[in-house]
Amino acid sequence: MGLFSGILGNASNASTESVERDLEKIMLDDEKVEHAYKLIRDLIVFTNRRLILVDKQGISGKKNRVSFYSL
Repeated sequence: MGLFSGILGNASNASTESVERDLEKIMLDDEKVEHAYKLIRDLIVFTNRRLILVDKQGISGKKNRVSFYSL
């Protein structure tokens, strides 16, 4: 069990291309998605510049809370 397996638990890989399209409004010009993981409805995204956490809230999932941390 690696470090990321323990942290991510049951998260599965997400397509980096689709995640880049979904997050294009908050992505920087020179930023690119390195790895993305989906945990039920939430996303954990590692870019070359930061870590982005997307928490989809509510029954419909239309409300999103986005947190990011500089690397």
